[in-house]
Amino acid sequence: MKALTVTASILFAVLLLGIGWLAFFPGDAGNPVVTVAVAPPPPKPPAPPPSAQPAAPGSSIDLPPGFGIAPVKPQSAPGGAPASQQQQAANQPQAGSPAPGQPATVQTVAIPAPPGPPPALPPPPEDETASITLVQVPVPELVEESQYGPLPKVATDGRRPIDVYARPSKYAEKAAPGEKPRIAVLINGMGLSDGVTAEAIKGLPAPISVAYGAYGRNLQDWVERARGAGHEVLLQVPLEPLDYPTNDPGPHTLLTSLPPEENMKRLQWLMSRFTGYVGVTNQMGAKFETTQASLTPMLEEIKARGLLFVDDGTVKDSAGSQVAGTIGLDYAAADVQIDAVPSPDDINKALARLEAVAKEKGSAIGVASAKPGTIKQISQWAGQLQGKGIILIPVSAAIRSQRQS
Repeated sequence: MKALTVTASILFAVLLLGIGWLAFFPGDAGNPVVTVAVAPPPPKPPAPPPSAQPAAPGSSIDLPPGFGIAPVKPQSAPGGAPASQQQQAANQPQAGSPAPGQPATVQTVAIPAPPGPPPALPPPPEDETASITLVQVPVPELVEESQYGPLPKVATDGRRPIDVYARPSKYAEKAAPGEKPRIAVLINGMGLSDGVTAEAIKGLPAPISVAYGAYGRNLQDWVERARGAGHEVLLQVPLEPLDYPTNDPGPHTLLTSLPPEENMKRLQWLMSRFTGYVGVTNQMGAKFETTQASLTPMLEEIKARGLLFVDDGTVKDSAGSQVAGTIGLDYAAADVQIDAVPSPDDINKALARLEAVAKEKGSAIGVASAKPGTIKQISQWAGQLQGKGIILIPVSAAIRSQRQS
């Protein structure tokens, strides 16, 4: 009985092994076999360098540093569609998309061309009164865009408005002993009357400098016309007189009662009225120019923007010379007010004094206003200077030569 039990157990075990063998190794039993192929994981692409940017799919464009095309992340379909449906929809051609096998449209970033070389400055004329073509204004590198409009500035290569916009002259250097005396004349108040402004531009010799006020009309057009005739240009800035507000030079007048920040806003508004000027001159200012705390920030701003300053000489005890010397500003005060008394005889006397100062000091600066009678008289006088052995030069040249003396 025991032997029978052992034999049955052995047969049962053999039967189980046979069933297992047929399940895993069917051989030629003719039953279908399902084979599952498991693909190995794709190799990981090499990691790009830390500074590299991903390239656009299908594109060989080398993008400049700092530019790249961001990969598009899969978006879930509205309503939470299954991933298989999203993939199927993504494989369908979209309207406006290139067909399969067509090259994709690549959008590139436009990189501005580097700035060209600075404009060539005209050489100084052999004859100071000769016709000359000044640099076309504005020069973009000398312009700062502000909330008020274009402001002058020093270019990144160090060029200043005084260097680029000035009328070139052979007499911008220190006068050598025995050289002919030099005279510069500045006409203030340009741009307020179209007729007088046009007469001054046409009738005055080209070396005479002109200053435009900030309240005129079509100022940029007038500035370009003056420069087209060879005149260098200045900006006239209203400053507080002694009897303000009885005598009010305008709504943007710089005042001693205002904090420096407010005066700076007014100054920048005035500076933005036109471009192409070499410097600034004052309109009135008997109180402002004697208040050093108010004058200093103004002159510092003028120097920082690469401009010169001409004091019209009407303010006694002006702190301008002292401040300009401290900060290194190109500065000069007029020696003679030509039409302080606007009669022909007094103008002739003033012009004679101007000649005498030039002979004594080597150079002199005269200031006059844009009035028809004054302009006519100065034009006639200027035509006689060469016969007297006196050279008429721009204001910027006079200031430079005086600084070197």
